[in-house]
Amino acid sequence: MSLYALGLGSKDYIDKIMEAAIDGTGLEEEDAKWSYEEICDSEYKVILNPDCFHYDEETGLYMDLRETDAGLKYLYDNGVDLKVTGIIRPNEDAQVSMLSGSIAYTKGLTEYVIEHAKESDAVKAQLDSKDTDILTGLPFTANTKDLTEEEKAEGLRSHLSGLNEAGKAEAYVKMKSIPSEQELAHMTEQAMAGYSEADKKAALSQAIMEQMGMDEDSIGSYIEDMDSDETDRLFQEAMTEQVKAQYAQQAAQQMGSMGQGGLAAALEQEMKSCPDAECAVYYDGILTFSESDYEDDLAMFGYVDLDSPTAINIYASSFENKGRIEEAIEGYNEDRDEMEQITYNDLVGVMMSSVTSIIDIITWVLLAFVAISLVVSSIMIGVITLISVQERTKEIGILRAIGASRHDVSSIFNAETMLIGLASGLLGVGITYLLCIPINHVLHSLTGVGSLNAVLPPLAAVCLILLSIALSVIAGLAPAKSAAKKDPVIALRSE
Repeated sequence: MSLYALGLGSKDYIDKIMEAAIDGTGLEEEDAKWSYEEICDSEYKVILNPDCFHYDEETGLYMDLRETDAGLKYLYDNGVDLKVTGIIRPNEDAQVSMLSGSIAYTKGLTEYVIEHAKESDAVKAQLDSKDTDILTGLPFTANTKDLTEEEKAEGLRSHLSGLNEAGKAEAYVKMKSIPSEQELAHMTEQAMAGYSEADKKAALSQAIMEQMGMDEDSIGSYIEDMDSDETDRLFQEAMTEQVKAQYAQQAAQQMGSMGQGGLAAALEQEMKSCPDAECAVYYDGILTFSESDYEDDLAMFGYVDLDSPTAINIYASSFENKGRIEEAIEGYNEDRDEMEQITYNDLVGVMMSSVTSIIDIITWVLLAFVAISLVVSSIMIGVITLISVQERTKEIGILRAIGASRHDVSSIFNAETMLIGLASGLLGVGITYLLCIPINHVLHSLTGVGSLNAVLPPLAAVCLILLSIALSVIAGLAPAKSAAKKDPVIALRSE
């Protein structure tokens, strides 16, 4: 699709791709090559959003030129000329690439589009008319929700003053076709009088069948399942709409003989004494509102307010700086209401948090296994030392007989356990360093990331050796103490 958008791919090939996707058939890939110069020599046109809307002097509104073939041709012929200025690709030695196949544009083009939209006639007209849609001439519905009765009355008078005689006559008929709330409630009550529960359900069944085209049996079971309150509510709504239609028909018949001039004059006379509350009712009843809103129209015209961004992307140069940015945002949010606080999405933080959680779980599992191994190893060292004491009882007796103290005997066995711990620690660290060589080779082959290595830091190696010595000495303390307490006479008698 990118090649097609650049004019390098043919429409026929795109059609073939779509047909093959729909039919589930294979398609031979077309091999094609273009030189850098050929791509950069290509010229393109961009049609900017505000240029698509042209002011029509007859209607006083803006029309969309894209709705006609002639308008599209005019827009294309007067589009902004663009050229390819370069091709971006990752470095050959890049381990991770964030680029994907797409068409990019420069900051200069972005600024040009924003400034061009700000200076366009359509955007200026809409900015000057915040309450009215310049495409339809109708007021925005969203801007009428919070209007007071006085503002609605003023809006109605302003709308009626801009109508011609025919428009005023039509507006007067619409106004007189709207009954007051008291009249509507009284006429509805009279129309509902004399209807039994069965009559109401029969009338509802007939109305629903006409509107939905369902069969009588389905509607009948649906109506029968309704309770009386639901039936009364639906029947009252239906009768209210019927009364409104009848009232409007009668009003139109009564004013049919007045003519446009008489209706327009009657409207002007009516508006002179019409209270604001009644004008507000007419405002909601006779005015037609735009289906769009003010913000949607400005977005469609390509207008962007740089002072009110919808989002800001911040790229930290390091994890340390990312933490500083988070602290700054949290500090800003401390003394502010919820609506004034800055909300942010830390995508890297979320990803790293997930990875960190997984690594933490694996680490704790491995630590559990290591802890069990250390406990078992310590017990085995203690057992081995104890067996050594039992086997060397006579040697202990001789040492005591020639003058060795209990402390000297204990030190001998403590020294032995220390040497065992030192030897085992050195052996474990040495084997680890040797295993890192094939492990790193496998990692590089599987991931293709040369910087990913299994490493045992020297400080960690020293700590591991010291831990091995300490655990061995602790495990040998009890057997060494037991050896020191042996009586020399009894020790010499042992075989």
